[in-house]
Amino acid sequence: MNTLPFPFPVVTWDDGEVVLLDQTELPGKIAWRRCRDINSVCTGIRQLAVRGAPAIGVAAAYGLALSWRLGREKTDDPHTILDGFKRDRKELAATRPTAVNLFWALDRVNGRTEAMVAAGEDADVIGTAILAEAQAILDEDIEMCRNLGMHGQTLLNDFSTVLTHCNAGGLATGGYGTAVGVVYAAREMGKTLSVFADETRPLLQGARLTAWELQNQGIDVTVLCDSAAASALKLGKVDAVITGADRIAANGDAANKIGTYPLAVLANRHGVPFYVAAPGSTFDAETETGEGIEIEIRNPAEVQEFHGGRATPEGVQAWNPAFDVTPNDLITAIITEHGVVRPPYRENLAKVWGK
Repeated sequence: MNTLPFPFPVVTWDDGEVVLLDQTELPGKIAWRRCRDINSVCTGIRQLAVRGAPAIGVAAAYGLALSWRLGREKTDDPHTILDGFKRDRKELAATRPTAVNLFWALDRVNGRTEAMVAAGEDADVIGTAILAEAQAILDEDIEMCRNLGMHGQTLLNDFSTVLTHCNAGGLATGGYGTAVGVVYAAREMGKTLSVFADETRPLLQGARLTAWELQNQGIDVTVLCDSAAASALKLGKVDAVITGADRIAANGDAANKIGTYPLAVLANRHGVPFYVAAPGSTFDAETETGEGIEIEIRNPAEVQEFHGGRATPEGVQAWNPAFDVTPNDLITAIITEHGVVRPPYRENLAKVWGK
C-alpha cells in the first residue's frame, strides 16, 4: 500500500505555497493540492481536502502566511498589505463554522500581525514572523496531541479494543491525532490495541481515512457500519469509545461528527466508557453550553449520492448536519494535553484553560 511518514504531513509550506494532503483521494491514492492563493486554501477546506478541527486551524494559519506573501508582492507598505490580509482572514473564517480551532488559529496569527504592523515593523519581517507563527501552531499541535495521547493511553489496558467515529487521527490534526493519537501512544508504551472504526456516513471518513491510516501504521482495524456499533457494544466487543471533537463548550458539551451523540447514548446504555480527546485549541470558553455551538449544514447531495451514483429517488430531500453535540453527562472523561479531565466539567475544564 501507499505509505506516508509519521506524523503525517497533512499541511505543509513549500516554496511559498500551502500544500495539502488531499484526503478526498484517500484511500485510493496519495495526492497533494498546491494552494497558490487564498481561494484555493478555502476550497480545500470546504471540499474536505483538509479536514479535522486542528488540521483546519493549521491550514488557515498557513493561509494567512500565503496572504501576506501575495500582498507583499504588490507593495511593501504593511498597512496596505494588512487590508487584504484582513479580507482573506474573513474568507478563511467563513469556510467551516463549527471547528473552533479555525478561529483560534486565525485570531492568534492575526493578533501577532496587527501588533507588528502597529509597531512599525518592516513588511518582510512581518511575513517571516507570520510564517513562523503558522509553523509554531503546527509543531505545538503535534506536541499537544502526543501529550494528550500519553495521558489517554493510561485509560486503556493491554489488548483493549477501541471504537472510534469519523477520523480523529493524524489526518485530522497536525499529523499525530487526538482520539487515534491515544491508540498511537498506547502502542509506544508497548500495548497491543485493536480498533473498530465506524464507517461514518455520509462521507465515510472512518472507512476511508481512519482505516487507511491505522493500516498504514500497522494497527489492527475493523470497519463497521455506523448502525452496527450498538451490536458491537452489546456483545462486549468494545472496551472503550474514544472520539475527537470540533468544539467543546465551557460545560463540557462536545460537538463532533454527526453520529457521535447516538454513540455516546449507546455506550452509556451498555456501560462502556465514552471518552472525548481534544487539545486546548478545541476548547471554547466563550460558549457556555452545546446549545450555543453552530452546527454546519452541508450539501444534501452528500447524502443523496453514494459512490458517484444516486442513493435516493429524484426529488427526495436530504438533511445533512455535519456535526452533533454530545451532552456532558454522557462523557466519562475528556482527555487533554494537561491530563484526563472528569466531571464537574465546568470547574475542571476552567483549570485546564488556566494552563
